[in-house]
Parts: sequence; structure tokens; C-alpha cells
Amino acid sequence: MEEKNTNQEDLDFAKLIDGDAIVIPQVGEIIKGRVVSASKSEVKLDINGILMGIVRGPELYNEVEEFSSLKPGDEIEAAVIDTENERGELELSFRSVGQEKAWKKLRAAQANKETIKVKITDANKGGLISRYCQIDGFLPVSQLAPENYPRISGGDKSKILDKLKSFIGTEFEVSVINLSEEEEKVIFSEKDAWSKKQKPALDKYQIGMEVEGTVTAITNFGVFVSFGDDSIEGLIHISELAWQRIDSPNELHNVGDKIKAEIISIDGAKVFLSAKKLMKDPWLEASAKYKVGQVVPGTVLKVNPFGLFVKLDEEIHGLAHISQLEMEGKEKIAELYKADDVIDFEIVSISPSEHRLGLKFAEDKKAGAKTTKKTSKKEDEVQEEKVEEKVEEEKVEVKEKKKTKNKKTEADAK
Repeated sequence: MEEKNTNQEDLDFAKLIDGDAIVIPQVGEIIKGRVVSASKSEVKLDINGILMGIVRGPELYNEVEEFSSLKPGDEIEAAVIDTENERGELELSFRSVGQEKAWKKLRAAQANKETIKVKITDANKGGLISRYCQIDGFLPVSQLAPENYPRISGGDKSKILDKLKSFIGTEFEVSVINLSEEEEKVIFSEKDAWSKKQKPALDKYQIGMEVEGTVTAITNFGVFVSFGDDSIEGLIHISELAWQRIDSPNELHNVGDKIKAEIISIDGAKVFLSAKKLMKDPWLEASAKYKVGQVVPGTVLKVNPFGLFVKLDEEIHGLAHISQLEMEGKEKIAELYKADDVIDFEIVSISPSEHRLGLKFAEDKKAGAKTTKKTSKKEDEVQEEKVEEKVEEEKVEVKEKKKTKNKKTEADAK
């Protein structure tokens, strides 16, 4: 009886094979299976109730949510990497399936201009290595949102790299701006994703509006200010900080300072502000205070190859162009003048509307000023020589007096 049943089962199995009921998957093929058991070390799948497959080791890919939260009964796809392992099971992989799914999602994100989250795994001087599922991409420094852009005073590269490395392990919300699956190249932009979020908040602001905010960062070219309930960030360029010329924004502000400014431009999500627009323009009264031909004392603020920046007062600065200094061919401006020199200048032009004032040496001071700079060293040397000669003369005079006194003493003794 038992033998008869066994023979019948063999016949049924043979019929199944003959009827192509069992199709053996091939390496590289993606198949569907139902989860029998799932743990951190392996996942077993039932393939059509006939075959058993297993996913383990590096092929057990958990970074995609679909693979990381499997439970018995779930249906999932896997790729065949071996038709029979040491236990007679199909050796399967989630990794290659996960990679294909990740590329598919990246393509969709780029096409639909959707934002995704990436994890920062490393940093270099150009930007951040960013991983989406198991695909590595690059987030350039230029594509960072303002809040994460490394605003390092002086542009110290080592400090910039330190700032970038501080993001390792964090997640950024980004857009896909460049994708090449063949080259396995993906470029992300946090700035684009940030701009999309900022745009609705900016709708209530217009050019000409006054805002009050907090200085969040200071760079060589200006200060960043956060304002409004939505923490919108704007830039006050160095030229918009004050009416007078300044060399560095640090002269006027520190991080954390409260500041008022006027919106002068909105370009997408970029906001540009002006602090000086809310200040009285000192140049409006410059024509009443200064006249062409007037001789005024000025303090040299900075020496440039093309001339001298000169402060007439705290708010009005002018330029003495090198052509107005009447220098000789071999003379170098940096050797003749230095910051903080106080010199009398004559005003040769003034344009309040353009905030410009031109200077030259006052005619009655020009020769004296140049001569003093050229000969001061020589006069000092001559003076030192005269002092030395006088000392020598006094020494000789003392010696002569001693000789006369000795001779008189000898005469008296005789």
C-alpha cells in the first residue's frame, strides 16, 4: 500500500515537471516570494509553494524601508544570484533589487522635481558625499542651503572642511539636479529643496519693506540676517551696510546683533537687504560742507596701487588718484605713503549723487609733503652727524683743558 502511494506521488511530480508547472528561475532573474521568516541575519522566502529561497549576508539589504520591516506573509521581490546553494535553496539578493528601485525613485524625483532625504557619509573640500539608499551621490558646497553653507571669515579652507565634516551622519532634504545611471553619477542640491520651502513664506514680503532680524553669519562680502516668523534669511552686502567705505563687515557687526534693513531685491528664494537705506545719506549735505578748490586735511585710510583712500570725516571719504599725486617714475606709492598719514588735500571734484569725491595734494603743501617724505631720513642722518661732531669737539676741548691744568700745576711745583 505504501509503495503504491509513493509511486503515485512520483507520477504526480513527473506530471508537474512534464506540464511545465515548475519553472526554475535563472541567475539574474527577479522573482516574487512570500516571507516565511525574517531576522537581522536572514530572510527565507517561499517561491510559489514549490521552492525555498534565502537572502543573507551582504545581500540582505535593509536601508530601503520595504526590506527593513519584513514580516511573515509579506510578498517581496528578490534577485536570483545562485540556483542552488549548499542547502539546495535558491540564493537570493535584495541588494540588486534595492539598487534598481533606488535608481527608479531617483529618476522619478528628478522628473517630478520632488525632494528626497539623503544621509551624509563623508566630506571633502568640494562638498558632501551623500547616500540615497545604497547609491552614493554628491552634494557640492555651492548647492548647500544658506543655513548650512560654510561661511568662514577669510575663507580658511581647513575650517571650511571642518564645517563640512560636522554634517557626517546627518540627513539633508535635497533635490536631484543631475543624474547619469550609466556613469553611476548623481548630483544633489539642498539649495533647490530649500528654495521650494522658502517660496511660500516669501509671498508676504515685497521690495521696499522694512524688516528687523538677527545677524546669523558674517563673511568678507557681507552679513546674513534671519528675519520673520519663518526665519527667512537675507544678505546685506558690504556695500549696503553703511554709506561710508568699510574694509570688513566685522567693523560694524557681530553674530547675534539685532539689525534693521530694507528689502531691495527678491530673486527666487534669495533676499537682498540694505541697512544704509534706513540711514540718512550724509552725501546729501556734502555739497554744503565741501566745495571744489577747498583745502582740507585728510587721513589716509588705505594705500592702493591706483591711489589713496582718504577720510575727510567719519562719513565722507574720497579718493586721491595716483595721477593726482604727481609721483616720479621710480617712486612707489606704498613706499611713500601709509595708513594714518594726515595730509592736506585739495578737492578737485564732488558728486553727491554718485557718492564720489576726488582729491589731490594742496598746491602749497605738495612740494613740502613730497620733500619731507623723501628727505626726512637724510635730515635725520645729517642731524646725527652734527651731534657726533659736537660730542667729539667737546671731548677735544676737555682734553685741552686737562693739559693746560697739568702744565700749570707742574710750573707751580717748580
